[in-house]
Amino acid sequence: MIEHRARRRFGQHFLVDDNYIGRIISAIDPQPADLMVEIGPGLAALTRPLLERVRHLYAIEVDRDIVARLRREFPTDRLTVHEQDALQFDFASLGIGLRVAGNLPYNISSPLLFHLAAAGTGLRDLHFMLQREVVERMAAQPDSSEYGRLSVMLQYRFSVQPLFRVPAGAFRPAPKVESAVVRLKPICARSRSAIDEALFAKVVQRAFGQRRKTLRNALKGLVPEETLVSLGVDPGARAEVLPLDAYVAIANAVAKDDLHLTRPSFG
Repeated sequence: MIEHRARRRFGQHFLVDDNYIGRIISAIDPQPADLMVEIGPGLAALTRPLLERVRHLYAIEVDRDIVARLRREFPTDRLTVHEQDALQFDFASLGIGLRVAGNLPYNISSPLLFHLAAAGTGLRDLHFMLQREVVERMAAQPDSSEYGRLSVMLQYRFSVQPLFRVPAGAFRPAPKVESAVVRLKPICARSRSAIDEALFAKVVQRAFGQRRKTLRNALKGLVPEETLVSLGVDPGARAEVLPLDAYVAIANAVAKDDLHLTRPSFG
């Protein structure tokens, strides 16, 4: 029996369907020696089966009442609970090769994904349940309505693999949207990497900041129009038509301040 009342301010929707719990655990395929952390364990729907498979589990939970429940139910030599906002948590502090899993609150999913992307090199893989529309944006390809800043920034760091959908009825309380499970794996070596990743992030943010603007206007003051032309990018195009590598090339051209270097075309 669920005694804890879901708190709207934490975006809590508790997974209760054993079928989908089993499918998520199978997708993760946890092994005894895995270094694993669960974000937002809630009422331990995933925590219990994870602890049946791994020797030790870390959990990050912001709700103090849930933290107390977890600490009462599970011994500290099996479960370490960090009472903290996941947006503020230093995932690198847990070590290299970290596996991350969780049912992410809808209200912080995008900023949390950006936060995790910053720790990408220390991660082994991530398995999350998110709002279906967020997963579609994560995996979206250029020239589609779902393609945006989240798509570009996550695909720069990870391979993104949507796995399966989860209906609203699998939760208590039921959300008003459908969910989906996604797997992310860090990309160890890219064919084209950003020289200055902060600048790359700024270029992407500016490009998608006002989607109806052309690249000429969206990037004005940051990327000269002649730079776009030299790269084979149409200044009159909009952000959603450019592939990831084009954004890397634009950021690198600005970083090098070399407008005459021969570049590939992304027309």
